[in-house]
Amino acid sequence: MPNKPTMLNMPKTKWIINFLVFISFMDLFIQLPVMGPLALSLGASSFQIGLAVGMYSLTNMIGNMLAGFWIDRYGGKKVLLAGLVTTAGILLLYTTVRQPSALLTVRMLHGLAGGLLVPSAFTLVSYVSSDRDQGRSMAHSGAAVGIAAILGPAFAGMMKASVGVNRLFMATSVILLLGGVLVLMVRLHAGGTEARDKDASNDNVWNAFGASLRNESVATAYYGAFALMFAMGALTFSLPLKAEALGLPDQAAGMMLSVFGVVAISFFVLPSNRWFDTVSPLRLSVAGGATVLVSLCVLSMTDHQLGMFAIMGFYGLGFALLFPTLNSLLVNNVDPVHKGKAFGMFYAFFSIGVVGGSSGLSAFTGDYDLALRLAAGFLLVSCSILGVWGNRRRRGRGSTTY
Repeated sequence: MPNKPTMLNMPKTKWIINFLVFISFMDLFIQLPVMGPLALSLGASSFQIGLAVGMYSLTNMIGNMLAGFWIDRYGGKKVLLAGLVTTAGILLLYTTVRQPSALLTVRMLHGLAGGLLVPSAFTLVSYVSSDRDQGRSMAHSGAAVGIAAILGPAFAGMMKASVGVNRLFMATSVILLLGGVLVLMVRLHAGGTEARDKDASNDNVWNAFGASLRNESVATAYYGAFALMFAMGALTFSLPLKAEALGLPDQAAGMMLSVFGVVAISFFVLPSNRWFDTVSPLRLSVAGGATVLVSLCVLSMTDHQLGMFAIMGFYGLGFALLFPTLNSLLVNNVDPVHKGKAFGMFYAFFSIGVVGGSSGLSAFTGDYDLALRLAAGFLLVSCSILGVWGNRRRRGRGSTTY
């Protein structure tokens, strides 16, 4: 068993690191409601508006992968601190933007720097969790993500309406800097030198990491990350359009997404979070994936507001089953020396999924119901292919467990 980092007052440190997870995702969710209107106010074309919204995810994917390499070399704590400080500085650049081209440049830089945050934070979470409670720890971190998803857009809307978008970016910058102060307070050895001590040869490191990618559990975690966010991207594209077409109140789509968040958070923090350490990750993944698929299909066939709220609650259950399971599945099947690279790639697949589910489907069709059905169909077929591949590999080894 690999050595775990030593830590004083472990429970307190876990709360601090989960708060850092919350701050890292606040950077993402605060910008969602304001970026399109900001680009429009600068005179951007519809293409430039879409590019401004999507540029963050594209460069964030690169930042995720760079973070993975640096985490294994320098440690998650240093990379997270660098990401928080750098992102805080870049956020202030938004206040100087006067042209659409300048906004695109800042978005590119923001995505790169922001890509350092989430892999670093979750690597720290994995290091302060024992092998027996990785699932519950990831569930608690999932609750932090869900709270950020609910509070971030609401905070952005209130700040923009009361003091303007420039003050919003300044306030977000201050939040990230406060996160940097917390990082300095966390007494944690988070790897970094382990990779150099264990494998002096870069070839050995890459060969070992490449072998982990061929592990069906790791492949399932990466595919699951992509699939989960592909579904989310499909929802963020289709749900507002459907709500508007049905003549629902302006806030209906946002409230539906909030229902999904509340259900997921409740599942993360209630005693049900023990499932993530007692039930097979494969079974939880299948159950969560099936719940998400059914939700997308039924939502595409439902035109009643109350029914749509209920379906989004059901979707929240699927999300709650998948998010911690995929994280713990990855952690439990990757050498600690490669955790940084593993989480970097994991969240890069998150970014790819968001872009594919929103921009990809929107480029293919403008029909919101068809987009939901296409998303469900694509996920069903690709998930089936992955399942067949994994079963053949396990039978080939004479293994029946994940």
